[in-house]
Order: sequence, then structure tokens, then C-alpha cells
Amino acid sequence: MVCGIDEAGRGPLAGPVCAAAVILGENFPREMRDLLNDSKKLTEHRRNEAQRLICESALAWGVGWASHTEIDSINILQASLLAMKRAFEEMSKKLSSPLSEDLSVIVDGLYSPDIDAACTPMVKADAKVHEVMAASILAKTSRDSHMDEMALLYPQYGYEKHKGYPTKAHREAVLKYGPSPIQRLSFRVR
Repeated sequence: MVCGIDEAGRGPLAGPVCAAAVILGENFPREMRDLLNDSKKLTEHRRNEAQRLICESALAWGVGWASHTEIDSINILQASLLAMKRAFEEMSKKLSSPLSEDLSVIVDGLYSPDIDAACTPMVKADAKVHEVMAASILAKTSRDSHMDEMALLYPQYGYEKHKGYPTKAHREAVLKYGPSPIQRLSFRVR
């Protein structure tokens, strides 16, 4: 059995980092696996469709977060690993039986979170391993949805458009209005 873990939101200037952990399981339909891909390579419509399929059909999944204040406090790498740990713990709660000793956890990137399972970090796993692709999709759609909610609270920042990433419009909004309440203060705006 394979669990994939990935995150979304390491590069933005605002908002949390989000991670997901997914076990597709043997009964996850083969044709659905073919729909999966790195979340950055899918259109928003395809990501949302894939998210629905994953949540309905995966053996278990979980989403974890690290806030903008945690990012400022412990740095973005450590916050990403914390969000991954939280996602794994959330996913584990949804399993009907304890984690199997033969569970193989694959994490996208160079580092692994501190979890109760052996992890293998793999660069570009979100383009190679279906479970990591699924985690990538859940992390991105969850974070995008959160940033859309933040756009309603702080409309002058345009979060619905750039999701907190360092676009010209985002940087100009921060310079004009000051940091938003969800701004990562340890990140440079300029």
C-alpha cells in the first residue's frame, strides 16, 4: 500500500501552506488514476473534478495546514513539513484499521515529515506517483478554496486571482494597503 504526500503554497507571500496525504488503495478505479496528474498541469476544472473523485473513492485522505504565523515563526520548510505531518495524522484517523507495516510513504521533494511511518522523499513525485499526484491535487484545491474565502474578507488584495503568490498586482496591493492580516511577514514583498 502506498501513501502519497505533497504540499501547496510554499511560494506565496500570504496565507497558509497546505498539505495532503492520500492512500488510493487497490480498489481505486484504474480509469480514475489516468485522470490524475501534477496539480499544476491540470486546469482548475480538471483539478476540481479530480478532487471530487479522490475524496469519494480513495481509501483514505487527509489535509493539514500550517498558518502564516507558523511559517513566519519556524520558516516555510519546517511549516511545510508540519502541514504534511498534520495531513498524515488526519488521514490516519480515517482508516478503519491501524496503519499497515508495509505502508510505503512517498513525499514529493527532498525532505520528509516526522511521522509514524517510513518515508521516501522523491523529487518530482507529483509527476510520477499516482498517490502523490492525488495529494498534490487535494492540497492545491484546498488551499485555492481557502484563498478564495480570504478574498471575500480582504477584497483589496485580489487573493481570488493570484492566491497569495508574488504577482505584480499582489505586491502593489501590499505596498498600497500595507500587509494583509494573512501576510507572511518574513517574506519580502519587493
